[in-house]
Amino acid sequence: MDFFPPAIFQIGSFEFTRINLAQLIATAVLVIILVVGTRRMRVVPTRGQSIVEMGFDFVRGGIAHDLLGRKDGERFVPLLATMFFMILFMNLTGIIPGINIAGTSVIAVPLLLAVISYVTFIYAGIKKSPGGFFKNALFPPGVPLPLYIIVTPLEFLSTFIIRPVTLTLRLLMNMIVGHLMLVLFFSATQFFFFTMGGWWTALGAGTLAFGFAFTAFEILVGFLQAYVFTILTAVYIQLAVAEEH
Repeated sequence: MDFFPPAIFQIGSFEFTRINLAQLIATAVLVIILVVGTRRMRVVPTRGQSIVEMGFDFVRGGIAHDLLGRKDGERFVPLLATMFFMILFMNLTGIIPGINIAGTSVIAVPLLLAVISYVTFIYAGIKKSPGGFFKNALFPPGVPLPLYIIVTPLEFLSTFIIRPVTLTLRLLMNMIVGHLMLVLFFSATQFFFFTMGGWWTALGAGTLAFGFAFTAFEILVGFLQAYVFTILTAVYIQLAVAEEH
């Protein structure tokens, strides 16, 4: 249970690790669920179709339409739904026995998603207002002219630098902390049961219970992080397509 697991196999300089396996499993399971749930769409939905539709309705209605409106929301539903389900399924690999690490707990995946969110935000703003997006972002109206010396660098940092960095670190750090907590609880359980023995097994029972409880909590955290990342992406897009831009 580490962040740099040994290679399962290696071809040249390419190493396939347990993290890559987690990412492939998450992707495969997600694709299978979506294909099975949507291959025979019915007016009266089956159980699988209902589950898939509930997931998409959650993203469409609860995130895209609420923040972007129906017109702009429909444009970005595919991106937002892809982000949400990709992050959710990769987060949940952290509680699968034998894998025990989230596909999002290495910086490459959160960084890639943050870059996509960042590029989409800029694309939406330029498409909405080709000549005024950067001007309004860096020089907000109503500010006294001398204050732009202070305001403009701050707006540049907060809008174009800090946003992708915080998106990346928020997701990455939450998954790292969750992984470390599970390692702590279950390693302590193994130590108390098999190394110390005796009355220490009582402590081992306690750490085991905390481990299972925290595993359940990690499911909630995995969902919340997928939701937060997706909703922040939608918020940034909404700011880009707002009328003042």
